[in-house]
Amino acid sequence: TYARSKSLMNIQEKLTIRALELLELKKKRALILDAGCGPGFTAIYLNEMGFRTVALDILVDFLKYYNISSLNPINADMCFLPFKPNTFDAIISISALQWVFRDIKNKKMHNLLKNLSSFFFYVLKPDSRVVFQFYPKNKVIMEAIGKTIADNSDFIGNFIIDNPNLDKKRKIFLLLDKQA
Repeated sequence: TYARSKSLMNIQEKLTIRALELLELKKKRALILDAGCGPGFTAIYLNEMGFRTVALDILVDFLKYYNISSLNPINADMCFLPFKPNTFDAIISISALQWVFRDIKNKKMHNLLKNLSSFFFYVLKPDSRVVFQFYPKNKVIMEAIGKTIADNSDFIGNFIIDNPNLDKKRKIFLLLDKQA
C-alpha cells in the first residue's frame, strides 16, 4: 500500500529536501505545518531534521498509520485550517494540492482553493513561505491554481519547475511568500 511503500517514502524525502531548500528557513527550530501529510513521511523527516512539526490530514486513517503522536497530528481539511493567525514559520505541502484542485470546471474545487489560499495566508507568520509540490493534470490546471491563489490572497509567488523537459523527472513547486 501507499503508506508502506519504501520507494514512495524515498521520493517524499527527496521532495521534502528540495522544499526545504526553497523555503530558505532562517530559524533552526522553525514551526512547520505539513499540510496534507498523508501517512506522515514529510512530517517525520522534518522532525528528524530538528523542526517543530504539525502534521495535518483530512484522512484520520493516515494519521494513525505510523505512530506520529510527537508530530502533533491533526485531523482537518487543509482548506479550513483550525489555527490562530501568524502561527507557522513555514508550510510544506507535498503531493496534496492536486487532490484539492484537479477539475477546472468544478466550482466547489475553485472555492476550496480560494479558502486554502486565504487560510494559509492567515496562519503563516509575516516574512514566511509556503511551498507546494504537486502533480497537476496539465498546464491549464497548473496556471489556474496559480491565478486563483494570486487573485484570492496577498501571497507573492511563482512556479519552480525542476527538470521541465523530462516528463518522468519533472517536479513542480509553487513557492509563495507572505511579506511583512
